[in-house]
Amino acid sequence: MSESQIDVILVTGMSGAGRSTATRALEDIGWFVVDNLPPTLMTNVVDYVAQRTGSRKVAVVADVRGGQLFEELRESLAAIKTAGHDLRVLFLEAGDEALVRRYESSRRPHPLQRDDSLLGAVQRERSLLSDLRADADIVIDTSNLNVHELRRSIEASFGDDDHVALRATVMSFGFKYGIPVDADLVADLRFLPNPYWDPELKDLTGLDAAVNDYVVASEQAQEFLTKYAELIDLVEDGYLREGKRFVTIAMGCTGGKHRSVAMAENLSARLVKSGVEVRVVHRDLGRE
Repeated sequence: MSESQIDVILVTGMSGAGRSTATRALEDIGWFVVDNLPPTLMTNVVDYVAQRTGSRKVAVVADVRGGQLFEELRESLAAIKTAGHDLRVLFLEAGDEALVRRYESSRRPHPLQRDDSLLGAVQRERSLLSDLRADADIVIDTSNLNVHELRRSIEASFGDDDHVALRATVMSFGFKYGIPVDADLVADLRFLPNPYWDPELKDLTGLDAAVNDYVVASEQAQEFLTKYAELIDLVEDGYLREGKRFVTIAMGCTGGKHRSVAMAENLSARLVKSGVEVRVVHRDLGRE
């Protein structure tokens, strides 16, 4: 990093998706956080904070609370990049049901809720933010995360990464519960033999040695692991060249209990050996 370059994170996303938790986590790992900043002031504030505090890591929160000013955000992001700063966009996501439940629990109004229903306000916000989400460097779906899990995800993604080339979250899931919305790559493992139909394995999980051995014993499983690890190696340089340092690899089976769990663990082990920093998440384990 040059002396004039500043690491900048734009924290944005759906209202109720965990921005407060995310910004507190960033502060705890050394980022200077500026909340609810008008987009037109972003470049000046980033430079000012760096000059006055000496911090080279600045996180800026911008969301629909800014009203019409939010529409100026894209120009401000372009200006930060033009100034030579290292910009990353963190988008916090959650499903409609989760967001509605959180707002009903907190008894607070949604910032876009006027004469519309709560669900209507959530859906309107999702539409307004769709382009920003598409351009985000990292998307975290907090629908099934508690505050501690979200903090760990922020720490893993934005801690000291000078030595890290690529960071990957390998997530097992069950197709019957839906594909993870924050997945960059999705692998369907339902082609592998299913331990569910073995009475001795049915009640175990992919974390148990017997299930793991059953799943990875086949030639198909071994070939898949080899070629999928090669795929990650193939796209790594392209991701980094495009400024994408974080990738979520979702590996699914029917229920997210046996095949996807075992294969996620095995793929993670291979990626670690190739120098990728890996976090493993078993989204649906124990859900049945």
